[in-house]
Amino acid sequence: MAGEEHREGSLEAPTRHPIDWQNPDYYDEQKVLSEMERVFDVCHGCRRCVSLCHAFPTLFDLVDESETMEVDGVAKEDYWKVVDHCYLCDLCFLTKCPYVPPHEWDIDFPHLMLQAKAARFKKDGASLRDKVLSSTDTVGRLAGIPVISGIVNTMNRNKMFRGALEDEFGVHHDAVLPKYYSHPLRSRIGRKVVDKAEAAGATTGKVALFATCYINRNEPGSGEDLVAVLEHNGIPVTALPEERCCGMPKLELGDMEAVARAKEVNIPVMARMVDAGWDLMAPIPSCVLMFKQELPLMFPDDAEVAKVQKAIYDPFEYLMLRHKHGKLNTDFRNPLGKVAYHVACHQRVQRIGMKTRDVLQLVPDTEVMAIERCSGHDGTYAVKKEFHEISMKLVRPVAKRVQQADADHVTSDCVMAGHHIAHAVADGRDSVHPMTLLRKAYGI
Repeated sequence: MAGEEHREGSLEAPTRHPIDWQNPDYYDEQKVLSEMERVFDVCHGCRRCVSLCHAFPTLFDLVDESETMEVDGVAKEDYWKVVDHCYLCDLCFLTKCPYVPPHEWDIDFPHLMLQAKAARFKKDGASLRDKVLSSTDTVGRLAGIPVISGIVNTMNRNKMFRGALEDEFGVHHDAVLPKYYSHPLRSRIGRKVVDKAEAAGATTGKVALFATCYINRNEPGSGEDLVAVLEHNGIPVTALPEERCCGMPKLELGDMEAVARAKEVNIPVMARMVDAGWDLMAPIPSCVLMFKQELPLMFPDDAEVAKVQKAIYDPFEYLMLRHKHGKLNTDFRNPLGKVAYHVACHQRVQRIGMKTRDVLQLVPDTEVMAIERCSGHDGTYAVKKEFHEISMKLVRPVAKRVQQADADHVTSDCVMAGHHIAHAVADGRDSVHPMTLLRKAYGI
C-alpha cells in the first residue's frame, strides 16, 4: 500500500516551494552544504541529468575521482565548483528529475544552487566583473550614450582590446559581446493612450511592453519588429512608464536584495497597467520567467506580484492565444523556407509549449525544425573566461543540428543564445529573432 501511494504521488505535477530568502537560515553555509550533500548523493545515484549542463558532469567527476567514489569522499569546498556551473536554467527540475516535489525526497536542484549562490554572495560578495556584467541597466545606460556607443562597439571588435579585456577583466576574447545603441527601444515606442481594444479569450488586446534591458539597448530592431507585428494584428502597444532590469542577472549572482530592489520599481508600475486594462509582455524568455515564476516564489503573499504573474505573456504565447479565437492575421506574403529553431530553456520551463514554432508554421511553405537543447549561453556564463570553452562544448550539439538542417534561417527566442549558436556554427550567418522572421513573413 505504501508503495502504491508513493507511485501515485510521483505522478503529480512538479511543484515549487516558496524561496525563503528573507529567513536568516537561508544563508547558513553549513546548512546549505549539508543539503547539497544530501541532494548530490541522490544525483550521483541517478545521473539522468548528465547531458543537461556542466554542473552534473562536474559533480559526477568529483565523486568518481574521490577515494570512496561516493559523495562522502568529495571535499565540501569542491561543492562550489558544481554551483559555479549551474546557471538556473531549470531544465533538470522540469524535464529530468524524478524526485522533485511532491516526491518525498523533495529535490529542487536549481533552487538549491540558488540558495548556495545567495549564501556565498551574502558572505563574500562578488567580483567586480560579475557585478558589472549583472548590472545591465547601468552598463546599457552608459554604453548607450551617443558617441560612447560607437567607441564601445568598435573596441569590442578589436583583438588587442579583447585580449586585454580577458587578461584584466576575465571576459573571454572570443565570446560574442552585444552591440549598444544610443536610440533605445523604449524611446522608439513611446507612451500611447488607447481607448478601444479587441479582447480575445483572456487577452485584452492591448499590450504594455516590458522592453527588457537587452532588447531596449542591444537589439531595439527586433523590439520594433515585435511592435510592428502586434500592431499589424490590431494590437496597440505602449511602453511601460518606467522599468528596471527584471532582476534575473542578479538572481543568478545570488544577490537577492538587488532582485528585491528591482521588483520594488517594476511591480507597482506593471500592476497599475494591468489595472488599467493592459496585458503585459516581454520579448526575452528569462524576463517573462522572472515575473511568472521567480518573483512569485520570492514574494508568495504579494498581491501585486500575483497580478503581474497572471497578466504577463511570452509574445508567441500571446499570438497563439489570439489565434485560437480567430484574431491572428494569417495573411502571410512571404514563405520562410526551412527554419532551425532553438527552443530557449527559460521558455521551455514556462510550460506553454512551442508557441513560436506553432506560429511560424502557420506561414505557408515554411518548415520549422525545433532543437530542444540548451545552448550553454546563459547571458553571462558564456562570456566569462573560465566558462567560455565549456559553453562552446555545450553548444556544439545544437550547432551540429543547425549544420545538418541546412536551414535558411537560424533563430531562438533567446537572442543571446541565438548569437552564441551562430558563433559556434561559424558559417558567416548570424541568427535572427523569430519575431523578425514573422514580420518578414507578413511583408510589413
